[in-house]
Order: sequence, then structure tokens, then C-alpha cells
Amino acid sequence: MSSASETVGRAWGHARVSTTDQDALLQFAALRSAGVEEVRIITDHCSGASAERPGLTGLLEQLQPGDVLTVWKLDRLGRSVSHLVSLVDDLGRRGVEFRSLTEALDTTTPGGRLLFHVVAAVAQFERELIVERTRAALAAARAQNRQLGRPSRVNEHQFRLIHQMAEVGTTHAVIAASTGLSKAVVGRVLRGEIASLAHFSRDTDGALPLYEEPSL
Repeated sequence: MSSASETVGRAWGHARVSTTDQDALLQFAALRSAGVEEVRIITDHCSGASAERPGLTGLLEQLQPGDVLTVWKLDRLGRSVSHLVSLVDDLGRRGVEFRSLTEALDTTTPGGRLLFHVVAAVAQFERELIVERTRAALAAARAQNRQLGRPSRVNEHQFRLIHQMAEVGTTHAVIAASTGLSKAVVGRVLRGEIASLAHFSRDTDGALPLYEEPSL
């Protein structure tokens, strides 16, 4: 692997392998056949979902207008469709072209640019569908008085004790130690930021022990 030196109007390649057991020989061969010199192929060793790709990060920073970035397959570059669209769109604004050999996507050609716009439109449509479905599910849950959000580890006893101790001026650190929760969780409970606890009552009754402020 070599570092990306500043070169205008040259072909660059990026390869990614998921584990140390894999190698990039197949990707290298395809990139070289496409006209990318081996010294200009930058490789990352990471999973597809990883956001840490130092090779790609350094390469993207040094690409200049007129350069062409080539990958073997689309999944070698983007973590998701939306991430891929964002990357290629940013390259286009900078005057950098993009090619994916397996999918025959090439923004240097009119057909390739059209295909990319179709992919971008599908990604946007998918995002809007997810937002719409999420809003509909939340509205239905509220209408049926169902619990929203993931279940909290905080039980009703802890919930009441947190509020009781806070009312007498007990610090978050002491409340956390007394309830076995973190100070961050205690703060979220007191601010009402945990939706799944909304059905709990702050009122204490005989079934729950009351907290008494220690006398000095």
C-alpha cells in the first residue's frame, strides 16, 4: 500500500478487505486492468460497517478536480446506500469522477451519471419511507397508550426513590449509589427523558420503603 500523493487528473483506486485472512489480490487485479497503477491503490482492512477507514479518509482528502476514484464493487466503498450516495455526491461537487467496475457505474459517462442519479433517488425514497413508517408507528402507539421506546432498566421502586431523594436535595451521586444506577440515568429520570417510564407514578405508598434524609 502506498500513500496518496497529490496528482491532478490521475486514476486512483481504493480496495477494502474485511479481515486479516483476506487479501486484495482480486481487487488489485481488477483495478490494474481498469488502468489504475498499483502505487495509486489505497487499501483498508476493516469490516463494511466500520466508520474507521484511514486509507480512504486520506485518499478523499487529497483527491483533486479531474481525478477518478475507482473501486471494484460499490460495497467496498460505502457502509450503506445513503453513505455511498453522500460520498459520490461530494466527489462530484469537487470535480472528482467515480467508477465502480462490477456495477459498471461510471460518472465520466452520461449513462453512468444517470444511473447514479437513479441510485440517489432510490436512497432518498427509502429514507422517506423509514421516516413515514416511524411516525405512523409512534402515532399508533400513542393512540393505544402503548409504551414508547426500548424498555428501561429502571424499575418503579427506583423511579419513586429517585424523585423522593431529589425532592429533599440529595445529590445525583448519592441517589445513583443508593439505587444502583449511574448518575447519567438518574439525571435522565429526573428530566423525564425516558419515555418508557412515563406510566410510573411518583407517589409513594406503604408498599414501598421511604427514603429518610439522615440527620446530622
